[in-house]
Amino acid sequence: MSSEPDDPEVAARMRRAHTVACGFLGAAPAPRPSGGEAWGWRGRTLGRPVTGPYGPGWLRVVHSPVDKAGGKLWTGPEDAERLVPRQVPRPRLRRVRQWTEEGNAYKAELYDHVAGTTVSPTPALVTAAPPLTTAWWRDLRAVLACLPGVRTDRTAVRQAYLDRAMPKYLAFLGGPVPTAPPAWSTAHGDLHWANLAGPELGILDWEGWGAAPAGYDAALLHAYSTGAPETAERVRRELSALLDNEGGRFAELVVITELLQSAERGDNLELVPALRERAGEVWRRMAADGVTGH
Repeated sequence: MSSEPDDPEVAARMRRAHTVACGFLGAAPAPRPSGGEAWGWRGRTLGRPVTGPYGPGWLRVVHSPVDKAGGKLWTGPEDAERLVPRQVPRPRLRRVRQWTEEGNAYKAELYDHVAGTTVSPTPALVTAAPPLTTAWWRDLRAVLACLPGVRTDRTAVRQAYLDRAMPKYLAFLGGPVPTAPPAWSTAHGDLHWANLAGPELGILDWEGWGAAPAGYDAALLHAYSTGAPETAERVRRELSALLDNEGGRFAELVVITELLQSAERGDNLELVPALRERAGEVWRRMAADGVTGH
C-alpha cells in the first residue's frame, strides 16, 4: 500500500469514483472502525471496507487513462478468480464493473472481507514483523508450491527486461551477471508484507501475477525484509527450499534489480544499502558455484 497521493485533485477524483462504484455494486461504506483507505501507487487504486450484498467486503477502484485500460494489470484479479485454485487463500472477487468518464477508465472490484490485518502497512519491513505462527509459514510454503503448477499465458517478468536491466543495476558487482533464469514458473508477482494478511494467511492483490523466474515470490519477500535482519533470516530459514539453490539465487538478483531501479523514483530508499550488500553475498555464492554471466 502507498500513502494518499500528493495531488489533491487525484485523491478527490478517486474518492468520487469510489462513491460511484458503491452505487453500481450495491455497496455502502463501512463504519470507520472497520478500517480506512488503502491507496495504490500514486493514487492509481483506492480500496475501502464496505457492506454489500455478500456481507462485509472490500471495494477497490482502479484508474487508468482510457487509451491504456486493459492488459495484464487490468485483468489480473479476474484471471486469478478463474484460474488460481481456491486452496490458495485470498479474498473472493464477487463483482466487477467498468465505466469511463472524461477520458478516465475505472474498474470497481468487490471482494469478500479478509479476516485479520495485513502484516505491514507498507511493502517493506524496517522493524521486526509481528509474530507469525508455524501454521502461517506452513500455509505460505503450500501456496508457493501450488502456484507454479497454475497454467497461464500471463507474464509477471519479461526476459527482455532482465537482459536490459540486470547488467545496468548490478554493474557494481564487478563481473558478468547471468540474465537467463534456470527456470520459469507462475508467481503471484507482488508478494510483499502489505499483501500478506495474518494471523491466518491471506494473499491480496493479484493484478500482476504470471510467469516469473522460479523462486521469484520467495526472493521478493526476502528483499522487502532486508531492512529487518531478524525477519530476513526467518524468511531464508522458512523458504530455504526456494532460495538456497541456483534458481533462488538468480531470482534474488532479479528482485534486487527491480528494487534498485524503483529506488531511482524514490521508492524504498531505506532498503538500498542492504539490497546492495545482499546482491554481493548472492553473487559471491553464485561465483563459488561456477555460475557466471556471458
